[in-house]
Amino acid sequence: MSLEPHFSITEALQFKFPWRSYQSNFLKEFEHRIEDKHLHVIAPPGSGKTVLGIEMIRRINKKTLVFSPTLTIRNQWNDRLQECFLRDEYAIKRSYDLKKPETVTFSTYQSLHAFFKNEMERSPQKLLDFFTENGIEHIVLDEAHHLKNEWWLPLFELKKLKNCIYTALTATPPYDSTPREIRNYFDLCGTVDVEIAVPELIKEKNLCPHQDYIHFSKPDKERILYIQNYRERLRLFVQALTESKDFISLVKQHDFYKRTEQVLPDVYANPELYSAILIYLNAAQETIAKEKLEVLGLDKEEQKHIPHFSYQWVELLLQHYLIDARESYAEGESVLKIIEKELKQVGGLDQKRVYLIGDERLYKSLSQSATKLNSILQITLAEDQNLGEELREVILCDYIRKEFLELQKPEASKLNKLGVLPVFHHLRFNGVTEDKLGVLTGSLVILHSSVIDELRKRMPPYSLQWQQIMNTSFLQVSSSATTKTEMIRIITQLFEEGFIKILIGTKSLLGEGWDCPAINTLVLASFVGSFVMSNQMRGRAIRVYPKNPNKIASIWHLACLDPTSDTGGADYEVLRRRFEAFCGVSLTGIPVIENGSDRLDLEVQAQYIPYLNKQMLKLAQNRDEVQLRWEEAIASGSIMIQELKLNFDDNKPFKVKRTIAYNNMLTYVIAEIGLIITTVLPEILFNNIRLLFSRYVLHFITFVGAGIALLLAPKVYKATRLYFFYGRLDQEVEKIARVVFFTMQKLGHINTPLDQIKLTIEEPQPGRLNCFLNGATEKEEKLFIKYFQEVLAPVDNPRYLITQADLIREKLGFSSYFTVPEVFAQHKKQALVFHEFWIKYLGKNQLHYTRNLEGRKLLLKARFNELKKETHLKSKQATIWK
Repeated sequence: MSLEPHFSITEALQFKFPWRSYQSNFLKEFEHRIEDKHLHVIAPPGSGKTVLGIEMIRRINKKTLVFSPTLTIRNQWNDRLQECFLRDEYAIKRSYDLKKPETVTFSTYQSLHAFFKNEMERSPQKLLDFFTENGIEHIVLDEAHHLKNEWWLPLFELKKLKNCIYTALTATPPYDSTPREIRNYFDLCGTVDVEIAVPELIKEKNLCPHQDYIHFSKPDKERILYIQNYRERLRLFVQALTESKDFISLVKQHDFYKRTEQVLPDVYANPELYSAILIYLNAAQETIAKEKLEVLGLDKEEQKHIPHFSYQWVELLLQHYLIDARESYAEGESVLKIIEKELKQVGGLDQKRVYLIGDERLYKSLSQSATKLNSILQITLAEDQNLGEELREVILCDYIRKEFLELQKPEASKLNKLGVLPVFHHLRFNGVTEDKLGVLTGSLVILHSSVIDELRKRMPPYSLQWQQIMNTSFLQVSSSATTKTEMIRIITQLFEEGFIKILIGTKSLLGEGWDCPAINTLVLASFVGSFVMSNQMRGRAIRVYPKNPNKIASIWHLACLDPTSDTGGADYEVLRRRFEAFCGVSLTGIPVIENGSDRLDLEVQAQYIPYLNKQMLKLAQNRDEVQLRWEEAIASGSIMIQELKLNFDDNKPFKVKRTIAYNNMLTYVIAEIGLIITTVLPEILFNNIRLLFSRYVLHFITFVGAGIALLLAPKVYKATRLYFFYGRLDQEVEKIARVVFFTMQKLGHINTPLDQIKLTIEEPQPGRLNCFLNGATEKEEKLFIKYFQEVLAPVDNPRYLITQADLIREKLGFSSYFTVPEVFAQHKKQALVFHEFWIKYLGKNQLHYTRNLEGRKLLLKARFNELKKETHLKSKQATIWK
């Protein structure tokens, strides 16, 4: 595909059409955004992400590599370049071959990995030398997430290219990924510079109004029994572990416990293991020596503050003994073999990993539950009744399940899996009109016999074959390899025109480049692997449809709740994380546009399933209300703001908390003082007036009064703690926010003039605070939220630590430890700037370097202090239209 260039990239590429206003606004700031040689853009499906990417290639005007996740998307880049930018086909050299890079080279992440492994012999230096010699100075990363682990290495090596600019584009940030994948993604792509907001796209009618709904189900009895048995086996295993005299003895022989003082540097280098040992021994009801507790910052009376021996600590302890350091415990091998055997029987050992919590195991059990078939049925019946002839529903599954192809109605009880054919049969067996149904996948097409004549009219002669599915009115249709794409295109037309109203398919549709903006109802019955693919389909559902300018889309998500979990269980938790990847309008109340599942305002527990589903189906009936809510919400704001949501465990306003705590403190303190005045002072006085009262009467009165005083003392202590805690909590949050803000400004992370920025702290709901910047750039907002969250998060392993831990604070339980954000902790001078602002706004404190022995000791104390807190602060980044 190599072509001789006539011009530079800037001259060769010129966008042929007018820019949409949000695209134009983005491009106005382009030169400023690219100053740090990184540009990370989130652009929803339908926003013209690829076109913006090509415009960035044009403006940067350097030899470019573009990496995409699939061949289809790779080809789309070249297609868009030709369709939208090139007037002269020979104006610019282009290539698909990494071995022969041209002015613009389009490739895939898989091709880069193969090139690195085979051609470069896995040598990072060879890879860098090759692309340096070929003059690569711009790399575009398209949807760089959910990549295989081995693909990350060559990508990170390419970040070392000198004088290279990196552009990252995505429609779907990997919020549903593991923490490691999320970290890899942002380390590679950098902080998000700009996010093209969905409200802007809807306002300009580039996307249609839409709403996300969730339909809930419970597992069948067999799966519930499996979950209950799993949890009970797990509980008994941990109980037996804490009662095992042999294992207790083995743990007590560990150097960390037996020779703590002599191996303190090792303890501080591995604080989690030391904590796990003490937590286990405490759970085993062993008395722990004072000097060992002091390492954690506890005194002898505070052994009761040692945390519960949770599954997380069990995993950490057993991972050390059974896997990581097994060879070091030859004398205890017989004990470890018994534990290993029992652990395998429970199902908590996965190859070289101890995994007790079972989220992955339970997730598979829940996410693949066949009870989701009833959810799909209820959604489809409701949407069919609501929309009638206008219904254009797509149900997206992971698997076809061809073993169910010729299933008959008497065998319906065999539908025990989720997939295309189980959904197809379950719908037709349970009241969905058969001629509305169709199946479209990469390898299986099923149409109702009433549709075949229309398909034959539009297909080339003799290109179709079909056979009837036994005892049904449905046909299994196929075509020649050369006409397969054409058949899919025509079936899509038939769906758009209403010959088919409910289409059941797989993600392989997307592999065929399938696109159908007529969709107005999407059911995501997909649970495997890449949420990116599902979200791409979601993006198609919310596109405008010129033939139906009033289109409003419903996107249905499925969740199978764990009845043994207070939070809904693993399947719902994955769905909650996926909701972070897109924003929408709130379901009820004042219309608000934000990302995440908070906008649904649901109290999700298994016992509420009938009510939740009834509410969802009722709300979905009124599509006109969805449009009105979007219009009202869009009118109430102008931009997407990055904010940090802080939740303090309960639902009382801070003013109420302070008042309650103050009143309690006052009551108990007055009572305590009264008792002291009426008992202790008379004791002193009456000792000298022995004639008035008997010594025994006085002692009795003193004893009773002192006893009451002692009983009230803990209440006074707790009330005083709560008063001081709630009296300063929201105020300290604002002060810490100012520390972060002014440090960023002084160190050049915020360049917007200060008089244009407003730091805002709101209490939108009782017990919750939201913090955000108004007037800053998107990148400044995101960085501020990121650094602020680092300070408030539980202490992990920071380079610098700020402590507010004098004697009075320690006794009252207010010792505070705060992380200096990583970006300021790289250099001591910058850490000192942060510390100066901390002193200015929050008063006396100490800055500690944690990469020495004393610092490690303090770090361990800080971590353990977090574990014994009664009140925990939960923080979450959010994007909201304001």
